[in-house]
Parts: sequence; C-alpha cells; structure tokens
Amino acid sequence: MGAQGMDSERFETVVVGGGQAGLATGYHLARRGRPFVILDAGQRVGDPWRGRWDSLRLFTPAAYSGLPGMGFPAPAWHYPTKDEVADYLEAYAARFQLPVRPGVAVDGLTRRGERYLVTAGERRFEADNVVVASGAYHTPRVPAFAAELDPAILQLHSSGYRRPSQLREGPTLVVGAGNSGAEIALELAGTRRTWLSGRHPGSEPTSAGSRLDRLFTPPFWFLITRVLTVDTRIGRRVRPKLTGVGTPLARVKPRTLKAAGVERTPRTAGVRDGLPVLEDGRALEVANVVWCTGFRPGFSWIDLPVFEDDGEPRHDRGVVDSAPGLYVVGRFFQTAVASSLVGWVGHDAEYIADRIAARAPAANPPVTVPGR
Repeated sequence: MGAQGMDSERFETVVVGGGQAGLATGYHLARRGRPFVILDAGQRVGDPWRGRWDSLRLFTPAAYSGLPGMGFPAPAWHYPTKDEVADYLEAYAARFQLPVRPGVAVDGLTRRGERYLVTAGERRFEADNVVVASGAYHTPRVPAFAAELDPAILQLHSSGYRRPSQLREGPTLVVGAGNSGAEIALELAGTRRTWLSGRHPGSEPTSAGSRLDRLFTPPFWFLITRVLTVDTRIGRRVRPKLTGVGTPLARVKPRTLKAAGVERTPRTAGVRDGLPVLEDGRALEVANVVWCTGFRPGFSWIDLPVFEDDGEPRHDRGVVDSAPGLYVVGRFFQTAVASSLVGWVGHDAEYIADRIAARAPAANPPVTVPGR
C-alpha cells in the first residue's frame, strides 16, 4: 500500500495505534477502498490489554463489546476478560487482513510541506492523513509527593499492577476510588488489610450480570450512545462535567467493599515522616501503595499546535480543523459518552473514515472487506 521512498514510506493514511480504535478505523477505511497502514507499538495486536491486571474484565457484556463487522465471540451476557479482549482484537485484525505493523513505536508527528511526517526511531512515514488512535492510557499520573514516601514502601501504579503476589506482605493503601481502585482494593483485601482512599464516584444502580442488569443495560446503552452526545442539549451540558472525572462504579458496590473489609478513607494529601497522610491528618503505616490515579494525555510526540490547555487535542467529532488531515479516534466523549468503549468506537471510526474518503474521492472504489 505504501511505496518506499528515499528515506520514508508514503501512505495516504497512517493510523497510529492498533487497539480497538485503530482497528475499527482500518476496517472502515478498507471498506471504502482507501490505502492505509496501522502502526502499533506492541509486538502483538492486543498487547495493551494483555498487560493489564489479571482479574480485569470489561464493564460491558459481549453483546455490547463487538467491533464493526464482527461480534464478540462469547455468550451475550458474558463479561470478557482482558485476555479475551486481546485475543478478539488479534483475531479481528487477522480476519479483515488489516495492515498492522507491529513493534513500531511512533515517537514523532509533524508537518513536511503538504504532508505529515510520522517518525518511529529511524523509520519515517509520510501521509496525507494521520489518525491518532493510540488510546487514553499513556503516562501514569502520580502525585509529586509520592517521591517522599519511605523507600521501604513498595509503590505501583495501576498500569503496573498485575496480581496481589507482586506486593510486599503487610497493609496496603489504594489511592483513587474509581473503578480501577475499587476492583484492585477488593482483590487485595483477600490477603491483607486494605485502605481505599478517595472520593466515592457513585455506583451504577445494578450489579453486573444480574437479572436487573440485563433489563437496565439496553436503555443505559441507548442513553450513553444516543442521548448523552454532542448532538443533544443535555449531552453538551454534561460533557464538560464528565470529562476528567471518575465514572460511577460499574461492578464493585460500596457494600461489597465493606463486606470484604476494605476500609474507606478520605483523599491522600501528602507525606509525613515517610508515610502517606490523609486529608484528616492520619498517617497510615503501610507496606504498599497502589496509585489508581489515572493517566495524563500522552501526546508529547505530536509537534503541532492542536492542543487544549488540558493537553487534549482540539477537535470536532474527531476532526482536528486546525490541521487538515489530522484526526483522533477513541477519545472519551468524542461524540458520545460511549465513544471510547470497544462496542461503540466503530461509530466514530466510521465518521472519520468518511471524512478521509471525502478528501480524496477519486481513489479506489469501495471494497468488500475479507471475512465479511
């Protein structure tokens, strides 16, 4: 699809990231007959999912977790494990013969004349269009005072946590009470005294997999895909309130945490004598701290004036108007609350593929994607 030049390969479109957003974009570009390549830092499609903690499951059942053209291969109300998601993404790329280049870690994006220049070490790729589909989980966010903790305290960010056996014996503080923090704290409480620090973000009204949940999920899915969108007044009103805050607990309820012995505490505010200190002034003697404090946008590799003050790309439905030919897919609330979810990212990817096709309508005719 690309031709080797003097010092770079040339493509109509380079998609950065081979996760669900990048693969969905590739599917829709292929259906429109557009030439493209997907560059992915992992050695295998799905590796970011394989690298998350062992007990992680999706918060949406299989019936709501498929990419365009291929449903998730599991019973409708099964909640896929992180390894099942990884294997599904790998099978998806293979089924539709998507041109994924593994092991290509993109480290630069800038302009070269009328085209974009994408760099990955010594490798160069030129493109008329670039789709940034590299996901929301980039640079772990940890408070500056973490460096003041006693070196004897083991510190892990949720991105590095896999299982309880990684931790030292002894009490553990989990900082951040969102979905990741609640699930990790619940798991750790089975083997050690565990504190969960942070504001409770609220809970979804049903328990995952329950009979009530099966009744609640269809209208909830309609709400986060059709009602809370950039096209509705209520969606535009709540979007800034939801961006950057924790979503309600999907699987772990406060009563579940209490029953397991997890001790809820106020926010962790600093360090005293090497120990973490809570907002109420208590210092906790712990052997471990697990930071479930989220991530900062990881777009430092993009050398273009396209960012908001919070570090997010400035875009309209994924189209970066200030840089024609530059797009994003998979961002939270890109067009709806569900934009970054596996089961809805294809909706936004289709919109972006249409915009790319409209920029160069005289290329190849639409094709039938292999495996469809």
